[in-house]
Amino acid sequence: MLSEQTAARFAREVAKYPADQRQSAVMACLAIVQQEQGFVSADAERAVAEYLGMAPIAVHEVTTFYNMYNQQPVGQFKLNVCTNLPCQLRDGQTALDHVCSRLGVEPYGTTADGVFTVQPSECLGACADAPVLLVNDRQMLSFMGESRLDELLDTLKASAT
Repeated sequence: MLSEQTAARFAREVAKYPADQRQSAVMACLAIVQQEQGFVSADAERAVAEYLGMAPIAVHEVTTFYNMYNQQPVGQFKLNVCTNLPCQLRDGQTALDHVCSRLGVEPYGTTADGVFTVQPSECLGACADAPVLLVNDRQMLSFMGESRLDELLDTLKASAT
């Protein structure tokens, strides 16, 4: 299941920990799989578990706990809109509904062209800046009212490959 290149990258991560704590590299290994494959499949979880000497369910628990791991293919731009209570009180649900409506998808859906996936998200840690949105698990955007959301979607769509 693991290519030589992937196994080498895993080995570099595992080397950062004492030999009896190789399981500590699980998050890094999952990130490597996702970077290479676009998401973490059940087969990939089993391969990570085998490599690290863990029970497959333990790896699955990590994959499902963090929303940064995609368990299915996602669009070029994954948009996580915070819908936790503080953001809800400052139009987080309205922002999610607007993005979904504008793109013609339901939450957790991907546009037909494969450009966007939209997901509600738990707390992104920027409650005072609500509504907030995270693009591709890397770029957090604050105060995302409808006009700023429209501008973002237009910019991302124009840059889509």
